[in-house]
Amino acid sequence: MGSTPAGHAARRDQTPYLFRSFNKLVDAVGRVPASAMVSATIGLVVGLVVAALISVPLFNLDGWMSWGVPLAITGVLGSLGLLIGASREQDMRRFFPRDTAEGPYANALTGNILVDTSAIIDGRIADLGQTGFLQGTLVIPGFVLDELRHIADSSNSLRRNRGRRGLEALAKIRKETSVPIQVLDASLLNGTEVDGQLVKLAKAMEAPILTTDFNLNRVAEVHGIRVLNVNELANALKPMVIPGENLTVNIIQEGKEVGQGVAFLDDGTMVVVEGGRRYLNTFRDVTVTRVLQTAAGRIIFAQPRVE
Repeated sequence: MGSTPAGHAARRDQTPYLFRSFNKLVDAVGRVPASAMVSATIGLVVGLVVAALISVPLFNLDGWMSWGVPLAITGVLGSLGLLIGASREQDMRRFFPRDTAEGPYANALTGNILVDTSAIIDGRIADLGQTGFLQGTLVIPGFVLDELRHIADSSNSLRRNRGRRGLEALAKIRKETSVPIQVLDASLLNGTEVDGQLVKLAKAMEAPILTTDFNLNRVAEVHGIRVLNVNELANALKPMVIPGENLTVNIIQEGKEVGQGVAFLDDGTMVVVEGGRRYLNTFRDVTVTRVLQTAAGRIIFAQPRVE
């Protein structure tokens, strides 16, 4: 009896679904670390061996109990061994080779990079992607996207604009760069803040965090997590200014000390001009006297040039 056209159509509809399901399964298995697979397998084998030893005397029971009880014991101890083995993955990792690169940017160019909300809102991540320095995969947890969406929907215009700038930066990365973006299906646990959950996720993935948040930077460093701080990168790339060099600056505001004026270079570096208060809202030639490096960036101190 021949197949009906409807039967052929049903099989054609099922085939792509089966292939998609198989591909998803392969991708999911491929993302599991080798240390986790080995650890879980060892736990399963140990559980089954113990279950077999316990079950040997039970085969002498009458009726269905001779196979039912050993089967139940095997299932319970096998599952228990699998869970215990998976929970000891950290111990197993020491037997697997790690990358030999050191420093805060080790593995950042070719591996996964967790992205914090602050780095997305900052916007410079898109420019960084266009330069070609980011060769890894930017992994954005779901709870980070949720936080970004809430900021973009805020009633406060400043927060709303910052959130929308972050969404535009992500769209720019997708359209104008070759940097891959992966959205990770991860949600916040009860009572856990975004920064805390991001740190836990980074430890589990052994991935660095890309951020501009000073506090998150310090917390991550305490936990031994590599941090890629956009602000530190920008400070490292600022042009060097040495004492005795001459600059032309626009003094736009008063300084903290009496008589000081403050100007800013194109890259945002603050220039404190001693005695510059009387030159407010004017361009003046100044001479650099000293350069102070702080956690927030460089501060240049200068004196007005004597004509």
